[in-house]
Amino acid sequence: MKVKPKLKKGIVKVKAMAKNEMITYNQAEKKFGDREKADFITHLTGTVNGETVIDISTSQFLSKNPIFKFEFKGDNFKKGDKLLMNWVSRLGKTGKGKGKIK
Repeated sequence: MKVKPKLKKGIVKVKAMAKNEMITYNQAEKKFGDREKADFITHLTGTVNGETVIDISTSQFLSKNPIFKFEFKGDNFKKGDKLLMNWVSRLGKTGKGKGKIK
């Protein structure tokens, strides 16, 4: 996972890309003949210094290798702190990434 956080005027703006095929139920049925092989990101979290800054649930309706853009107040954080991102897919696959706040 690629993570790029930037601090400006007390706000941290983040752009993160998760690498995942994002196979929907319909695609799995066509490709494998089995809807249960659908595999897409279902949960994404991000923390800085142990504090959760994002925690979301997602569905099958994201593109392949989705890009997440979000922002949060950066009053408690400074340049050089690390944003740690983790995701989990429907079939239990995981991904992680980190980026220093610039």
